[in-house]
Amino acid sequence: MRFISATADPTVLDRAAAYPADGPLAALTPERIREELDANRFRPEWIWIAEDEDGQTLARALWWGRADSERPIALDCLQVRSTVADPAALATGLLDAGHTAFGTLPLYNLSLPADRHTRPDMVEAVAWRREAASRTGLSREIRRLRYEWTPAAGLPGTGNRLTFREAGDEEFREAFARVSEGSLDENTRDELRTKDTRQLAEEDMQFYLDCPGERSWWRLAYLPDGTLAGLAIPSATPYHRNVGYLGVVPEQRGKGLIDEILAEITRFHAAEGAERITATTDTTNVPMAAAFDRGGYEVTEIRVVLEPPAAP
Repeated sequence: MRFISATADPTVLDRAAAYPADGPLAALTPERIREELDANRFRPEWIWIAEDEDGQTLARALWWGRADSERPIALDCLQVRSTVADPAALATGLLDAGHTAFGTLPLYNLSLPADRHTRPDMVEAVAWRREAASRTGLSREIRRLRYEWTPAAGLPGTGNRLTFREAGDEEFREAFARVSEGSLDENTRDELRTKDTRQLAEEDMQFYLDCPGERSWWRLAYLPDGTLAGLAIPSATPYHRNVGYLGVVPEQRGKGLIDEILAEITRFHAAEGAERITATTDTTNVPMAAAFDRGGYEVTEIRVVLEPPAAP
């Protein structure tokens, strides 16, 4: 068995794009792969295949990154032919080859339909992917709900408890730090095991500054007496408008203010002509999921994120 990147063999790119996907998971089309390559979100060095001694392509793995990423951020596609007796073993070898070349372990985003548990073929397809990821060091699993708002849901009403204002970087830095305290978001909690809220706030701000959204969209939320209540960071992906980051400071939680902050973000994007607004939250973040439900967002898929174990 040979594991080859598109930089090592120029034919790999065409072979990976033309790979005849035959499993139950939705596959990337050749057109979509070309679009991502043109946008520099796929790179030849991030596209790998496995071939047997006869030169038959048995598997493909495609990693994704931002247009300016030095290394891939996430595994976007992993497929093995249905005729392979042990797909987990073959996938493990393919992922190991890629990880060795990258010098890092990108996470694996596995997008699944809501009915995945009722379909035996889907259960099996997820199982061998999860096993292969675990063997290569991606042993931690986080489940996220992917939400979507469309104009058919209608605009949320305007609240009367909060006002939203622009602010300087230092004020946003402080708000990011405050909101991270006691967060139910898995990644935020992991980060705070090894760094303080101020350092995490710097990193969160930089992340959203690097996203396709605009800094001028950001707002802080205040109560009528001028007390900080939270923040709203409308954002965007390369594909859609996105809720981005939102939160309420610890002492104001439990009062339903998150609904007004989410509504502000939704109305902002809708006013800009957005036909689709996406969002994600961990399945364990029950209050945020409930806010999306109340705000007219619908779950469109379950995202299983496989990544290296969190730092102790």
